[in-house]
Amino acid sequence: MRPLAINRRQLTSCEQTFIQQLRARGFRLTPQREMVLSVLHDVAGLVTAEEVHSRVQHLSSSVDISTVYRTLDLCQEFDLVSSVDPGDGQRRYELLGLHGAHLHLVCPACGQVTGIELEVAQALVEQLQAACGFQAILDHLSIPGLCPACAVAQDG
Repeated sequence: MRPLAINRRQLTSCEQTFIQQLRARGFRLTPQREMVLSVLHDVAGLVTAEEVHSRVQHLSSSVDISTVYRTLDLCQEFDLVSSVDPGDGQRRYELLGLHGAHLHLVCPACGQVTGIELEVAQALVEQLQAACGFQAILDHLSIPGLCPACAVAQDG
């Protein structure tokens, strides 16, 4: 196994949260989990589990894809990672610490995924609360629709 190439400065806050959540459930921070978390810090935007696995393989060839999936599931359960399926059957993940909670606008025509601030949907949340007493949680919401380019192409 090759030495871990992990930037400790980047991981401190996220890693501390991950370690606390793991310990609370009787798990520990393994080198494999640490590598997956490190890769998530190094990528900009959305990434598939296969892409995470490929990057982890550069650090250690002993990490299999099932370990990556299990770690991504844990990170999502701990609200460290968000995921979205743009309609192509390939779930994509991103570290929430980099962008904070936000909505995903997903274009099924071209696969484009755009993150927007939660405040954009605040009026909808308030309307749902007033009309139905429903308290919407938008932290992991993806809204399908056509991006501007695909909408123009469809109308033209």
